[in-house]
Amino acid sequence: MQPAPLQVKRKMKKFLSESSRVITKFYLPGGEERIGHIIARVLGLSEEEVRQNLKQVMVDFAARHKDIRQVFKRHFTKIKEYLPEGLELSEERICLLGAFFTHEYSIQAAAFFNPSIIMHPDQSYIKEKSLRFILSFRSTGEGHISSIEFRSGIFDEKNEFRFDDVSRFVETPKVIKNPTYDKYVFQLKFADMEAMNDVAREILQDLPAKFSFLELEAAIRKKTHVWLEEPVPWLNETVEKMLWLARSNYHLKFRGDRRISERVIFPVSENESRGIEDARFVRFCDTNGEVTYYATYTAYNGFDVLPMLLETKDFVSFTIRTLNGKAVQDKGMALFPRKINGRYMMISRQDGENIFIMSSDNIHFWQEAEILQGPKYPWEFIQIGNCGSPIETEAGWILLTHGVGAMRKYCIGAYLLDLQDPTRIIGHLTEPLLSPTEEEREGYVPNVLYTCGAIIHNDELIIPYAMSDTSSGIAIVSVPDLLARLSEA
Repeated sequence: MQPAPLQVKRKMKKFLSESSRVITKFYLPGGEERIGHIIARVLGLSEEEVRQNLKQVMVDFAARHKDIRQVFKRHFTKIKEYLPEGLELSEERICLLGAFFTHEYSIQAAAFFNPSIIMHPDQSYIKEKSLRFILSFRSTGEGHISSIEFRSGIFDEKNEFRFDDVSRFVETPKVIKNPTYDKYVFQLKFADMEAMNDVAREILQDLPAKFSFLELEAAIRKKTHVWLEEPVPWLNETVEKMLWLARSNYHLKFRGDRRISERVIFPVSENESRGIEDARFVRFCDTNGEVTYYATYTAYNGFDVLPMLLETKDFVSFTIRTLNGKAVQDKGMALFPRKINGRYMMISRQDGENIFIMSSDNIHFWQEAEILQGPKYPWEFIQIGNCGSPIETEAGWILLTHGVGAMRKYCIGAYLLDLQDPTRIIGHLTEPLLSPTEEEREGYVPNVLYTCGAIIHNDELIIPYAMSDTSSGIAIVSVPDLLARLSEA
């Protein structure tokens, strides 16, 4: 006899995509000749015509973006090389030229889904037994390009929600153009790419222990200037790989006075040009008590996927780095919220089918992986994977999973892992914790429920979840009831 299903409360609150949430992007029409024609037409306008045209642009777009004139000026600097040298332009003409090379992009025109949830770094000025939280979402727009958005709010003592107002505005961060790299880590990453050779060693040997992107470029120029006189094998390929690695590891910074709902992390590097997918955020507490927020995500360039690691202390400044090692494969990695027996631990899926568990003494390098669990029940016969970072309880680690069954139906399940040895499974649900309802099964990708991370508050497991890759909702289940059911298995 099957036990009665666990009681799961679905909240009425739904998160729907809003096509009105737009960012500005630099727009460069193809071909130098065409760019020159556009510039020439703007330069041919009188100052009065410039003022009138810019005025209309401001009427149409100033209320949709903060500091739109600064955006125009920034984009103007990107097309200055196409202008005649020594040309003096009025501020209005500079802004108008910038406007012709700017366009809007609707970041969630297609979907707003795959959420994760973590404790907010600021817990001040809230009532006892309340919790301020941050939700992350995968927003998908035109061309199926994905980015990361945020929402925030407070749970009270009864786990009723109060969400912070969502700003009308949204903007991308400043990309720090001259980040600093650790030479030792850079060498390890380059060797892990199986790209280390004499060319790379000679370039790196002159660099300090901490070097900037500009210093790397200078070292490359210095060596290649010598090597051009006598061709060196693998020169161009090695240089391209070094620059690719450097550009794939970068820093972002938002303005501190912007609300968290105004911040969007949009693809920056070449390896994520087609999207930043399924960020799994975790509040990581180190052995010295220092707290860092990490998120593993999948970078996609239209052809290949690359696991990445995002790091922040305050959700204002972010560091993006590649994950490396022979165990870094496929999608869906989820970091444990603390070290276990002195080592970092991670849940992953190496083969697209089974759940694996990994350990490492360096958060950026993962060489070891072993199967934790394969598909066992009909509702997960196709594949299983994690649904976010394991959640610590006194009874063990709660690991939410997704299982894929007949007709590619995605359900959310749960496992309980040993607290000291998470390679050992204590218990598991034999039936899904969450399955798509009739309302939830319709969408861009039908019959899918998915989450990238949950949180425990006041003895309840709060699960934000996506419905059919279109919108998102929130479900709540009693932790004692869930642990009791997991212990029965």
